[in-house]
Amino acid sequence: MSKKFIVVPCYNEADRLNGDDFIALSAGANATLIFVNDGSTDSTGAKLSELCGQLGERGLVIELEKNAGKGEAVRAGMTVALDLGAGWVGYIDADMSTPVSEIIRLLAIGEAGNHRAVIGARIRLLGHSIDRSGTRHYLGRIFATLAAVILRIPIYDTQCGAKFFRSNTELRNALSTQFRSRWAFDIELIGRLTTPPAASTLPRWSGIVEIPLESWSGRTDSKLGPFGMIRTALDLIQIWSNLRRARKQERLSR
Repeated sequence: MSKKFIVVPCYNEADRLNGDDFIALSAGANATLIFVNDGSTDSTGAKLSELCGQLGERGLVIELEKNAGKGEAVRAGMTVALDLGAGWVGYIDADMSTPVSEIIRLLAIGEAGNHRAVIGARIRLLGHSIDRSGTRHYLGRIFATLAAVILRIPIYDTQCGAKFFRSNTELRNALSTQFRSRWAFDIELIGRLTTPPAASTLPRWSGIVEIPLESWSGRTDSKLGPFGMIRTALDLIQIWSNLRRARKQERLSR
């Protein structure tokens, strides 16, 4: 069985970290957790050290001296995981908005199928429990629609904080350079994995699947405020420009 690593970016998460959940996750998913302390100014570092003491070899803390943003924290953690021989690596939110059972289910789907990426999707369906405010839901739908247009792939939810990837050269290359956006880095990562297209007749997104979550609970104390939302929206313009340039270069190289 391949090694599995789960990256958890953390910035001032001392009051939200639930050690019992992470211990249960590591055991249930048979995975190593990599916590990236992104320049926190509270007691997050101390709590992570205590938690990793309980996890033993299944817990690792990476300390970033300055706050670099969620995207760079995720990139740092995933790069370390690949260096440690990960077969599958992904990331989740520190507040565990995606519950342990769903994270384990997503990883199991990835390992069982011929997938290169498995992405959680927050879709409100009968029989599912997706607890998200109406405002964030509708703003999220606008953002996700723009992201799908930019990526030119039929993706529903780019911003769900539960994504897992099969280790390969393509993933390592996608993580080799910094992300432009602190919060829209998911779009950059997916864009890098689907641009330029693979040299085959398959769709560019072949092997990347979205799995509707059966349960998800949003937190009201999100760190992304109005200013951050505006900045992230502006980042989409630059991401679109970068992807457009990459696609043009790919066409010219044929």
